[in-house]
Amino acid sequence: MPTVRSTDLVGRDAELGDLITRLGIRAPGRDTAQSQTSSGHAVLLAGDAGVGKTRLLTELRDVAVDDGWLVLAGHCLDLADGSLPYLPFSEILGRVLTDRPEVAASVMDRHPTLARLQPGRRLRAVDDRDEDQSLDQGNIFTAVHDLLESLAQGGPLLVVVEDTHWADQSTRDMLSFLFSRRFAGPVSLVVSYRSDDLHRRHPLRPQVAEWARLRGVDRIQVEPLSDPDVRQLIHTMHAMSPVTEATIAEIVDRADGNAFFVEELVGATWATGGQIPAELADVLLVRLDGLDPRTLEVVRVASVAGRQVSHELLAAVTGLDYTELEGALRTAVESNVLVQARGSSYAFRHALLGEAVYDDLLPGERARLHTAFMTALQTGRVAGTAAELALHARRAGDRLTAAAASIEAGNRAFAVGGPNEAAMQFLEALDLLAAVPEVPDDIDVHALVRRCAEAFVASGRVSKAIKVLRNHLATMPADTSQVDRGQVLTSIAAALLLTDTTEDPEALAAEAVELLADASPKLLARALGVHAQCLGRRNEERARAVAMEGLALAERHSLTGIAVEISTTLISLEDTPDLDRLRTAWLGAAERARAEGHVEPELRARYYLGRFQHDRGDFASAMEAYDEVIRRGEEVGQRWAPFPAEARWMKANVLADLGRLDEAYATLDVSGLKPPLVYEWLYFAHQLYVNVLRGRSITSVRDYWSRDGLIAIVAGSAELVRAEQDGDPARAVEVYDHLVATVRPLWHEWFQARLRLTVIVIGIHATAAAHQSAGEREASAHVVHRMLTDAERVIDFHAEYEAARGPEHQAWAARLRAEELRWRWLSQLDPPDAAELVAAWRATEEAFVSYGNVFEIARVRARCAEVLRATGDVAGARAVADQAREAARQLGAAPLLAELTALGSSATHPRSHTDGVRLTPREGEILALVAEGRTNGEIGKQLFISTKTVSVHVSNVLGKLDAGSRTEAAAIARRRGLLPT
Repeated sequence: MPTVRSTDLVGRDAELGDLITRLGIRAPGRDTAQSQTSSGHAVLLAGDAGVGKTRLLTELRDVAVDDGWLVLAGHCLDLADGSLPYLPFSEILGRVLTDRPEVAASVMDRHPTLARLQPGRRLRAVDDRDEDQSLDQGNIFTAVHDLLESLAQGGPLLVVVEDTHWADQSTRDMLSFLFSRRFAGPVSLVVSYRSDDLHRRHPLRPQVAEWARLRGVDRIQVEPLSDPDVRQLIHTMHAMSPVTEATIAEIVDRADGNAFFVEELVGATWATGGQIPAELADVLLVRLDGLDPRTLEVVRVASVAGRQVSHELLAAVTGLDYTELEGALRTAVESNVLVQARGSSYAFRHALLGEAVYDDLLPGERARLHTAFMTALQTGRVAGTAAELALHARRAGDRLTAAAASIEAGNRAFAVGGPNEAAMQFLEALDLLAAVPEVPDDIDVHALVRRCAEAFVASGRVSKAIKVLRNHLATMPADTSQVDRGQVLTSIAAALLLTDTTEDPEALAAEAVELLADASPKLLARALGVHAQCLGRRNEERARAVAMEGLALAERHSLTGIAVEISTTLISLEDTPDLDRLRTAWLGAAERARAEGHVEPELRARYYLGRFQHDRGDFASAMEAYDEVIRRGEEVGQRWAPFPAEARWMKANVLADLGRLDEAYATLDVSGLKPPLVYEWLYFAHQLYVNVLRGRSITSVRDYWSRDGLIAIVAGSAELVRAEQDGDPARAVEVYDHLVATVRPLWHEWFQARLRLTVIVIGIHATAAAHQSAGEREASAHVVHRMLTDAERVIDFHAEYEAARGPEHQAWAARLRAEELRWRWLSQLDPPDAAELVAAWRATEEAFVSYGNVFEIARVRARCAEVLRATGDVAGARAVADQAREAARQLGAAPLLAELTALGSSATHPRSHTDGVRLTPREGEILALVAEGRTNGEIGKQLFISTKTVSVHVSNVLGKLDAGSRTEAAAIARRRGLLPT
């Protein structure tokens, strides 16, 4: 895969502005003419290799050229001892000979020595005139100075010399002369060099220190890009496709803010495990060429240790005495290969350099060094972690030691709130144990599998937990005990409840209860609790019975965590109008679990409380509950466990409903957090929805719809809104059908969100009907009928559920009726009367106000204003539209605002006068409908006026346009710009 390069300047605005100011280009408070007459300046531009100096200088050149400057650039090359004197100035002279030959000829006439710098004539005698001067360096200095001054007489001049870390002594001397001698005209100089190449003995190092002390010479250090800037650079290079946060985080972590490293890593094939591209590895390893053998050996040992290594561990593995080791480390530090880290530790200057050194080791070298590290850690000669021991033992080939250390590391990670790290350690241990001839008696593989799955669930990677459990179930020996098999089945069923799947977990849960009938009360009670949750989806009565059995068992044996889990299930099964009692029950369950230290039951109870309040339109209380779930999840190190992760998304939903779109967007920003993919795509889908409301471009994430029903619904809703904005009913139907086909297997046929989706599609068809031919409207009627049927099936299916009595469901049900009437009115297929249409939209407005979704209220009011205006209530339409317009403005919902602005102006209607033709607003509306081929009868029904009145208006329009027919009137209107284009 070719390396991706960014053409945008990212993260360097401050440095570019600083350069422009210091060099007098577009100086603050000066116009172009003033900046061109400013005195010269010089800047030393320093930065590590690949950090972006050249890209910054390219942008500076473009700015200078746009501002009227002449820019000349010369480059130093890595020619070692064979470097040519004055090479960058020879390049500059070559450019002048091509672009300004008259200036070059004039200066060479005054200074024949300058001819020696011509490209292709280096080190050869030119003529007898300069033979005596050829050894006089001062003549060349004066000649170059005169050349630059002569060029500056025609306008400001910027001279750029790049890569002076490779400059020869003559070039360095020339720069010293130019820095110290002022110019009469506007000449500015920029000299760049790699700061990481300036080791202590580098010849440029003392020269830079001397230059920096000169008056008029400034130094700018180009620092590595910040993490946000690296993210922006990655997104810039992936503008057409989304990138996972895990990939972004890995690049950010490895690139250390170096733009070149970022581009190389983005261009690498991640399917190969993120190996460093060969080109980048070669660039990195060049740094080692000048190291002595002992220092090189220490650097190689350090690469095996990982990102950081202690002095003590290096000493133990290398076997060097402290004098030898310190000497080697000092050389490595002075050569900018290693840097001092925390305490007495060392790290590579760039993380990728360490990786490149490690990859360059021979397989035998790696195994030998990993064994040495493992031995040093095992013996306790130096301090280390279980994770370090596991790493070195695994790479040394000692599977049993590695497995035991991984289990220990996993337990410690879980204990300190690192479930994902714990899961990976447990999974590594399982893989290692699968490869040993015999597992030690002190390791319970069945328990380790369940522990691994528990850690994956706690980290939000539920599908991974299910995969681990299923793989283990499939490989269980025939003589495995019923208890072990039953526990695995319970864990699978419980995990399936936390994710979208086409599989019904109820059968697994029922089998687990049978297998665990004679097991301990704890195992049986948990199995009964999981079974009750599974039954609650379809058989509430049976679910209550199973839950009560499990609750009695849990209470009898003081199993508080399980008792709270089952209590939470029982509360969710209640169907009572006593909302305060339900709220109290949820809180009581959460507090009881909290008091006993049971995290997962507490999170579940608090999340369900939030959903309960959210569904009833109590946004403030729901937000409070979601915040507590999020806070507790972060507090116990389970930020991405299912309930805290979903609470974050639900909180964003509340914020969006309240019209706080910026806060909703920020809540879902997971930069640097490495969430599970299912939540990353869900959050991203919601951010797309916010963007489309504001008229911004969006990226399709259809490839991820099947991961979770919510991803499909949220991303699909964003696509529907875009289809609505574009007035594309065909695309709306395609999105709807694809969305339903994706969600149906994951949930069920008549999922509740389908009501909202059908309403949006009907609304899109209603808007389109106003501009369709009779044939197109007849064809749309079949689609609208199908949407209505689907919506009614959803309403019937959910009629017995509490959610159907919530304000959101009621609002969309009301709007279904209103959009159907609007479609009939605009399509003129069985149109309603004015009173019925207005009443439906007023009722819908009232329902959405009760629901509280700010954007949807504004959208409903826009439709309502359209209806009121068409039925003759101009004042009412204006009042409703003003309310909607203000909300759209505060939301930043540009498309809706444009729609409302058009509704209240003549922009969406034929212009009232052009070339002397003056039409009334009503005549303009009728002319637009005539142009669409509507009959007088259809126009009358749509505008709620009599056919006779329409006929009078049409006659007036024909007369004003001097048209003999309706077709001719439409043609004249289009030609004169009386109709919207």
